[in-house]
Amino acid sequence: MIDDDEVVLDSIAEALRLEGYKVDTAETGKEAIEKCNFRFYNLVLIDIRLPDMEGTKLLKAMKDTTPKMVKIIVTGYPSLQNATEALNKGADGYVIKPIDIPKLLTTVKEHLQKQEEAGEYSEQKFADFIETRAREVEQSAAKRSAR
Repeated sequence: MIDDDEVVLDSIAEALRLEGYKVDTAETGKEAIEKCNFRFYNLVLIDIRLPDMEGTKLLKAMKDTTPKMVKIIVTGYPSLQNATEALNKGADGYVIKPIDIPKLLTTVKEHLQKQEEAGEYSEQKFADFIETRAREVEQSAAKRSAR
């Protein structure tokens, strides 16, 4: 969770911890970027207004990961323009303050489930590719032997 409002940061972090999630926090975009360079995060909640940068700029500045890190913008300033910009810059979701904790927990759970399914799909695609490639190599070797 990245938010410069300590009360919001602590309350959301605690709600997530109570649900069994491991939680890390940052108060600035710079701090978040530094942490992402050394740790893997499945999901990040980003306040749209941070003291050092807009949350929409932070979306692109954070390191890409595999599986793809889920990025959800959190805002107390909802607008169609904010939502459109966030989604166009890579946000996977958009949550409005004041935070409805049960709704936030449902959103987090749904996005993490989609991430897990995408990872399983990617692993299966890779396994299928290896299997297909192995068959092609065997067939090629068999054709060369038959000559």
